[in-house]
Amino acid sequence: MPAFTVLKGTAAPLNMDNIDTDMIIPKQFLKTIKRTGLGKSLFYEIRYDTATDEERPDFVLNKPEYRSSSILIAGENFGCGSSREHAPWALNDFGIRCIIAPSFADIFFNNCFKNGMLPIRLTDSSAHAALLADAEKVLPLEIDLPNQRIVRSNGETVAFEVEEFRKHCLVNGLDDIGLTMIKAEQISRFEARRSDEWPWLDGKGYRGDKVGAVKVPAVREDKKKMDW
Repeated sequence: MPAFTVLKGTAAPLNMDNIDTDMIIPKQFLKTIKRTGLGKSLFYEIRYDTATDEERPDFVLNKPEYRSSSILIAGENFGCGSSREHAPWALNDFGIRCIIAPSFADIFFNNCFKNGMLPIRLTDSSAHAALLADAEKVLPLEIDLPNQRIVRSNGETVAFEVEEFRKHCLVNGLDDIGLTMIKAEQISRFEARRSDEWPWLDGKGYRGDKVGAVKVPAVREDKKKMDW
């Protein structure tokens, strides 16, 4: 996945609490398992007139100045509701790489990291209000992940916390598959050893040959049968 180091861009203000995953991407768009193409349906029920499929001009992401936003500033408990991973997929496909909110639903929060996105918990209400005010004025923000800070257009900075391992993965563009591939050489050595020492685990025909049969020892008559 793409590395996340420093993100500079427009922040869209969406100061609503309890935005759930069904609001982010409604259930009728969950038939796909592709991570692309969901951005057009992001926030469908509040972004479009559902009777005509026409955009609502008053919705923030439909306004010309926010159409290319890469940062979203939201309210409490963002991403609550069902565990659908389509929610971060839709945000990411639209172009949102960072979400700033006072709190997140746990599953959504975790899914963001797995999809190369940075969710920032900002519990300082005054800092959150200042960033919202900047966003409403269409002032750019800079998200500096290596230094764990948000840089405002006036030069002021807001610090944020992020787990060290998750930070490492984002900065280096490592998803679960990428992390596994780092150990590719060790995995290959283990599989070769396993095939040599425990060939029966590979199954018939796996190695192109058969495992030799072993004669079962005869039962000694002087031994007592086991009582089950």
